[in-house]
Amino acid sequence: MGRYNIRNYNFLLVIASISLAVYGIIIIGSAKESVQSHQIQGLVMGLVVMLVVSLISYRFLLKFGWLYYLVAIGLLLLVEFFGESVNNAKRWLVVAGIQIQPSEAAKILLILFLAYFISRWEEKINRAPVLLIIVALMGVPIYLILGEPDLSTSIVVMFIFASMLYIGGLSYRIIGALAAVALPVIIIGIFLVLQPNQEIIETYQQTRILAWLQPDKYQDTAGYQQQNSIVAIGSGRLKGKGYKTNEVGSVKNGNFISEPQTDFIMAVAGEELGFAGCILMVCLFAFTSGIIIHVGRRAPDISGTLICAGVAAHIGFQSFANIGVATGLLPNTGLPLPFISYGSTSLVCLLAEIGLVLNVGLMSGNPRQNAPLTFYLE
Repeated sequence: MGRYNIRNYNFLLVIASISLAVYGIIIIGSAKESVQSHQIQGLVMGLVVMLVVSLISYRFLLKFGWLYYLVAIGLLLLVEFFGESVNNAKRWLVVAGIQIQPSEAAKILLILFLAYFISRWEEKINRAPVLLIIVALMGVPIYLILGEPDLSTSIVVMFIFASMLYIGGLSYRIIGALAAVALPVIIIGIFLVLQPNQEIIETYQQTRILAWLQPDKYQDTAGYQQQNSIVAIGSGRLKGKGYKTNEVGSVKNGNFISEPQTDFIMAVAGEELGFAGCILMVCLFAFTSGIIIHVGRRAPDISGTLICAGVAAHIGFQSFANIGVATGLLPNTGLPLPFISYGSTSLVCLLAEIGLVLNVGLMSGNPRQNAPLTFYLE
C-alpha cells in the first residue's frame, strides 16, 4: 500500500459504479426475483474487493504481470477440461456448488498483464519482434475462449487488447497497414461465413448472423428473442409500463425471452422503465467510462493509463455491444450487460477493475507515491 490522501479518492466513480449495480439489481428483481438476493451478495462481495484493490498500489500489482497471464491461461484450461456445459457451451466451473465464469476473471487478469508488458516494452512496442510476441501471447487466451465456444467474449478481449496497444503507442503507420489488410479480410470473411456448410464459425453463430440480416425469415426461430426484445423496448415508450408490470403480454410474463435477467435484460428495462429509464442507464455507462478515461489521462505513468484504457474499453465496448443486440443494431452475441445483467462473477470482477482505476486516481494526486508499505488517511 502507499500513502494516500482521502481527498484523491474518486467517490464520483464509486457512486456511478454502485448506481449501475443497484440499477441492475432492481431490474433483475423484476426479470427473475429468485436470483435477486444472489446478485445483492455479489454486490457486497464486489464492494469489499473494490475497496481492497483500490488501496493496493497498482505499481506493486504490476510486478506480478506474468503471474496474471499464467493464472488466466490456467483458468481457461480448467474450463476446457473440467468445465460445466450449458446449452452446448462449456464456459463455467462449479466450485463448492458455486458456478463461476473464468473468462470474466480472465479479462481483468489480461488487462493487468497487458499494462505490465506494454509499459515495459513501450520504447520498442513498434518493433516487429515485440509485436509478434504480444500478439502470440494474446492469441493463446483468445483461442481458448473461442473454443468454449464464446466468440463474443473473445471479441471483447481483442478489443481490449487493441485499445491498450493503441494507447501504448502503436504507430499510425502500423495501424494503417493493418487496416488496409484487415478490411478486405473482414469483407471476405463475412462473405465466407454466410455460405452453406462453412466451417469457419459454429453453425449457431452463423444462424445468429443470418437472423440479424434476415429478421423476417428467422423471427420464429433464431431471431425470436432479438425481435421480441425490440418489440418490448418499443412498447415501453417514454415512461414504460411500470416496474414489475403484471401484463400477461410483457416480455417476462409471456416468456417471450428465455432467462431475461441475463443477455436481454435491456428488454425488461425498456419495457418497464421506458425510454427515460434506458437513457438514464446509457448516461450512467457513458459517465462511468468518461470518469475512467479522465483518471487515465491524469495517471502518473503509462502503466496507470493503460489500466484505465483497458477498463474503459471493456465497460464501454461490452455495454455498447449488449445494447446494440437488444435494439437490433448488432447480431445476437450472448454478451451480458456490465453491472446490470445477472452474474456475480462478472459483477465482482467489474468492481475489482473499478478498484484498480481508483488506485490509479489515488496515485495520480499523491506526490509521495513511492512511500514504503504504510497506509494512513491524511
